[in-house]
Amino acid sequence: MPGYKKAWLPGDLAAGLTVGILLIPQGMAYAMIAGLPPVFGLYAALVPQLVYALTGTSRQLAVGPVAMDSLLVASGLGALALTGIEEYIAMAVFLALFMGVLQLAFGLLRMGFLVNFLSRPVISGFTSAAAIIIGLSQLKHLLGVEIPGSNRIQQLVSHAAAALPDTHLPTLGLGLAGIALIVGMKKWVPRMPGSLAGVVAGTLAVFLLGWDQAGVKIVGAVPAGLPEFGLPELDMERVSQLFPIALTLALIAYMEAISVGKAVEEKHGKNRIDANQELRALGLSNILGSFFQSYPTTGGFSRTAVNDQNGAQTPLASVFSALVVGATLLFLTPLFHYLPNAILAAVIMVAVFGLIDLKYPRELWKNRKDEFILLLATFALTLGLGIVEGILLGVLFSLLLLVYRISKPHIAILGRIRGTDYFKNINRFSDDIEEFPEFLILRFDGQLFFGNKDYFRKELVKHTRQKGPDLKFVILNAEAISYIDSSAVYMLRALIRDLRRDGIRLLLAGAIGPTRDILFSSGLAEEIGRENQFVRTFEAFEHCRTATGKTEMERKVSTQSARPPV
Repeated sequence: MPGYKKAWLPGDLAAGLTVGILLIPQGMAYAMIAGLPPVFGLYAALVPQLVYALTGTSRQLAVGPVAMDSLLVASGLGALALTGIEEYIAMAVFLALFMGVLQLAFGLLRMGFLVNFLSRPVISGFTSAAAIIIGLSQLKHLLGVEIPGSNRIQQLVSHAAAALPDTHLPTLGLGLAGIALIVGMKKWVPRMPGSLAGVVAGTLAVFLLGWDQAGVKIVGAVPAGLPEFGLPELDMERVSQLFPIALTLALIAYMEAISVGKAVEEKHGKNRIDANQELRALGLSNILGSFFQSYPTTGGFSRTAVNDQNGAQTPLASVFSALVVGATLLFLTPLFHYLPNAILAAVIMVAVFGLIDLKYPRELWKNRKDEFILLLATFALTLGLGIVEGILLGVLFSLLLLVYRISKPHIAILGRIRGTDYFKNINRFSDDIEEFPEFLILRFDGQLFFGNKDYFRKELVKHTRQKGPDLKFVILNAEAISYIDSSAVYMLRALIRDLRRDGIRLLLAGAIGPTRDILFSSGLAEEIGRENQFVRTFEAFEHCRTATGKTEMERKVSTQSARPPV
């Protein structure tokens, strides 16, 4: 605040008021997704915003309830045998505390890198599937009938199909009209909050026409006043049951916040986001929010975009948003008595179906088939098995794909391009390559460790056999080898002995400093021989062809190490 500029105030005020108004219908709608009374969406939009404004590093990030986390809450708590709505609310609030403690701990331990394990194909597939499940979960409010909840698409569709004959037509008509109004305003009047217009129009229609007497379900009485302070109820028997969902929420919520925060950061090119401080800020927001009856929150995509578009310059915009929500809780809750559930369902459906990404999967299909399959698998597993199972299996498969890739790195057989000292992949420059029967020159593009050492040896032996009895020299270009573990060191020792037994000399070219340090500390450099280590592939090649010795500088650079030899 000491450095606050008066010129920022109009933008912060406009953005704060706009986001605050948007938060009211969105927060109530997202609380319904979580299986909570609508007022808890307003509670979640209050204290966490204020805490993040004081502790976060993004100037535009709008923190509050979001669709994805709300569905995760419903999915996680729905699997527990809870006795009633009071226990359900208590567990949702405790989940915010549990999730916040994990985020704060990760932040203090500087573990912001954990979000890197959520690859973009996994995130895209999970988000699109979750959006479909969230949208279908609102059919009961749109159709005006009771439909058993589920986070598996096959059950949702079958339950909805069975309930179709009982559809309440006035409710369906009102919900479809709400969707049309919100979508139309988003297209034709994008600066106006269409969800708020839908809420106002729907509430007036029910109040003036008395549709609540005709069977249209409404929100009913919304408790007035600010949330009371209180410590979340701690049930130690539930901690182990809630840990998987709390951990998933902590990581997913952090991923959402950091991704949208970085997107805004890249747009403005300033105010760098501190990933670990973001974890701490989100953790504190959820911890302190749980003391005021908030359920899990994070940075929202749509609200942050609105915040930025309306000129937010500092976190003071979030303070103004919280004031709008607070004023609503204090003075305006009676206005929401006649708010129809079908309109809140319309707000949710329009918001979440915008999260379905079709462009990115098409790009992967054209360029990266393996990642497209990963995206598709995560999408299908999330739809068929459930939200938590889908994201966890998606992460597992992405790690398996990573392990597979690093277990079989790219190996290039090199040849000299005619008239130059360049050595390039013979498959890429086949028309311009000179090959020599007495030489096998290869480049290994990856770390050499226990997971790929056997693959490396197998490929090298295969190519030595293909060369035949004329082979005299194997030159390993080690420019891309940044690490060699102890298992690979033992493999190389055995390989060197086998090659020498067959009358083949192994030479090493281009090893970088950290690799040379490992070679010398392990004693492998001496087994290879200092005379067989070179800075460039061309130098090793010419040395073998002409039998010339290395210059003093070539010898010094090729065998330099920060570690003394053993």
